[in-house]
Amino acid sequence: MALDQLDSVEETGDGRMSLRGHITELRNRLLIGVLAIVVCTVAAWFVYDEAFKLLTAPFQESVRQLGPKRGDTTPILTLPGVGDALTLRIKVSALIGVVLAGPIWLYQLWAFIAPGLHRSEKKWAMLFASIATPLFAGGMAVAYWTLPKGIAILISFTPDAVQNLIEIPHYLDFVIRTMLVFGIAFLIPLVVVLLNMLGLVPASALSRFRPYIILVIFVFAAVATPSGDPFTMCLLAIPMCLLFFIAEVICRINDKRRSRAALEV
Repeated sequence: MALDQLDSVEETGDGRMSLRGHITELRNRLLIGVLAIVVCTVAAWFVYDEAFKLLTAPFQESVRQLGPKRGDTTPILTLPGVGDALTLRIKVSALIGVVLAGPIWLYQLWAFIAPGLHRSEKKWAMLFASIATPLFAGGMAVAYWTLPKGIAILISFTPDAVQNLIEIPHYLDFVIRTMLVFGIAFLIPLVVVLLNMLGLVPASALSRFRPYIILVIFVFAAVATPSGDPFTMCLLAIPMCLLFFIAEVICRINDKRRSRAALEV
């Protein structure tokens, strides 16, 4: 299908899109998303050096924090194989490509789903998407900020006579996984508000179980943080608690609004 026909649809006699039309549109939107990722990946290939420095900066900062404590056994990043440098560059470029192309493939996903939603559902979906994006980015930023301290604590357990040779692929997996955990954790209060909007979680229940929820948040933070030390744990748990309190206030306001609407009817 030509590019200028990507948004065309096949309709049944009553104006609804046919199954064939749905499949065709899904294929076209997937094609646009994949092409966007490929183009951005190629572009990211040329900024690989800057991206690599950004991803390894927490490790370098952790080494500086350890300072002369390690002496000749200072930890270093390594590549175990001959072709691993090329593989690493491809993986990092692809990761950057997915992030840079995010607005495009997310829009294609939304454009495919949106026609099946009611007007009110579209409004709430757009609202939650606009809030979720900065929350997720904020969680990842907090994770990036805490990584040097967490990595330094983990490396400090290495015996003095042993040099810690850290393979870069494993290190990058650790960094990305940690940032994703923080990002997803910051979205949990938003999910609570969504469940309240659907009538599944009343604000009264949140108030009643607040002490237990705070306890669960701190336990989750202790497990999810890279080092498990109190400093890093609090940097995840305290913002989550604040976001939960804000979510509880929003749920309380929504419950009052719902009650007034029920009385008016």
